[in-house]
Amino acid sequence: MSAAAPVWSVDPRTGKPREEVAVEATPEEVDQAVRAARATRGALADLSVRAGFLRAAADLLDASAEHVVEAADAETALGPVRLTGELARTTAQLRAFAEAVEEGSFLDIRIDHADPSRTPPWPDLRRVKIPLGVVAVYAASNFPLAFSVPGGDTASALAAGCPVVVKAHPDHPATSELCVSLLRRAAVRAGLPEDVVVLVHGFTAGVELVRHPLVSAAGFTGSVRGGRALFDAAAARPVPIPFHGELGSLNPVVVTRAAAEERGEAIGAGLGASMTMGVGQFCTKPGFVLVPAGTAGDALLKSLTAAVCDTDAGVMLDHRMRDAFVAGVAERAALPGVEAPVTAGAGGEHTVSGGYLTVPAASLAAPGAHDLLLEECFGPVTVVARYADESEVGEVLSRLPGNLTATLQLSAAEAEAEGEGAGGQLLRELAQLAGRVLVDGWPTGVAVAPAQHHGGPYPAATSTSTSVGATAIERWLRPVTYQSTPAALLPPELRDDNPLGLPRRVNGTPA
Repeated sequence: MSAAAPVWSVDPRTGKPREEVAVEATPEEVDQAVRAARATRGALADLSVRAGFLRAAADLLDASAEHVVEAADAETALGPVRLTGELARTTAQLRAFAEAVEEGSFLDIRIDHADPSRTPPWPDLRRVKIPLGVVAVYAASNFPLAFSVPGGDTASALAAGCPVVVKAHPDHPATSELCVSLLRRAAVRAGLPEDVVVLVHGFTAGVELVRHPLVSAAGFTGSVRGGRALFDAAAARPVPIPFHGELGSLNPVVVTRAAAEERGEAIGAGLGASMTMGVGQFCTKPGFVLVPAGTAGDALLKSLTAAVCDTDAGVMLDHRMRDAFVAGVAERAALPGVEAPVTAGAGGEHTVSGGYLTVPAASLAAPGAHDLLLEECFGPVTVVARYADESEVGEVLSRLPGNLTATLQLSAAEAEAEGEGAGGQLLRELAQLAGRVLVDGWPTGVAVAPAQHHGGPYPAATSTSTSVGATAIERWLRPVTYQSTPAALLPPELRDDNPLGLPRRVNGTPA
C-alpha cells in the first residue's frame, strides 16, 4: 500500500514549498469524514444553537485575524490589505446568516387550516423547509476566506442546518487547516460536535466526496472544466444531488457611443482599475468590453492604456495559473486582426503584467476563428471589441455565454430616458445574459446583502441560485408538507401556538 501523498503549502512569490501541512485523504478517510459529519445533523436542529455557532465562528476568526491574514498572504500573495478586507467580509456574512437563522423567514412556513367548504375540500396542510443533509463544499482559489473553508457556501449550509465537509483548495492548505480549526472550536464553544465541519485534501478526495451516497448537495467555485466534471458526476450518481457551481464568467461591459463621448476618460480609467484588481483574479473581472470605433472610443482606450501601464506587475495565485495566463494571452493575441496596445503576459520570473487586446466587433458577430475571445482568460487582461454601429453590439451580445455580471455605461441623458430608449433596451438584453446587471459602475466587488445575486446562466452557474446574500441558504433546503398531522406530532415550527415565534403565513395571511 502506497504512502499517503503529502499536501504542501507553496509560496506563489517564489514557487517554493513552505511546509507540509497535511496528507491527501484516502477514499476510506473521505467516507469517515462524511459519516462523522452526518452524525451531527440532530445537533444542528436547534435554531438558537445554530446562530450561536455562526457568531462564535465569526468571533474566533476576528480574534485570530493577524494569524489568518498572515497565513493566507503567505500562500496567495494577495496582500494584507486585501485579505484583511476579505476576512471582514467573511465574518460579516457569518453574522448575517446568524441573523437570518434567528429571524426564520428562510423556513418559508405556510399553514392552511382544513376547509371542508372548498371543492374539493382542503385538509390541514403545514409546509416548512428542512435541511438536505451533508453538504460538500469545494473551496475557491482566489478567495481563500470568503469562498473557502469559512466562506459563503459553508456559512449558508450551516445556517440551513447542514453539516459540511470541505474539500480544501491546494493553493492555500495551511490557511484551510487554520480556518477549519477555528470553526471546529466555535462549534464546541456553541455546544455542538466539532464534526459539523470536516476538512479533506486531495483531488481524489474531491471526486470521492461528490460521489459519496451520504452527501446530499455540493457547492463549488472554480474553473469550467473542474466544475463541469463534478457537476456531471453529481448528476450521474444512482441518486443525483443538487450541484451549485460557479464556473466562469466574461462579465461583459457595453459602453454606448454617447457615454464614450461624455466621459470616455473616466470610463477607461475605471475599466483599467477593475480589470487589474487583485491581478485580474476576481470572478467578476470585466473581461470583454464593447467600445465604439472612432475618436471617442480612441480617447477611452488612451485612458485605459495609461491606467494599465500605471499598474505594477503582480503575483498570481500559483505558477500553474500564471503559465495558463501567459499562454492564453499569447494564443488570443495571435488571432488575425487582434492587436495588443498594452501587452499582457509574463512580468518576471514569478509575476505577470496587465494588458488588453482589441478586435473589430464584426469579427465576433458569427462563429469563427475568434471564438476564443469569448472565453474567460483568468488574469489581468480584457478584450476590447470596437463596434461600428449599434447593430453590431446586439449581434455580439447574442453570442455571449452566461455571466455573473453585465455592465452598461451610459451618458447622463441615456440614463434619464424612459425605458423604451436605447439604454432600457440594452439593459433588457444584458439581463438575459447575467445574474447581476450594473449601470455606470464596475462589477468587481460583491456586496453581501439580502438583495444580492451572485450567479447567472451557465457557465456562470449550474443552477439559478445565488452563492452570496441571505437567499444562498435556500440551496441547502427542501420543502416538506405535513397533512392532517396531530398537533402533538408536529415539529415546533408548525404548531399553532408558534413556540419559536417564527414568521409564517396562515391561511394566506402573514402571521
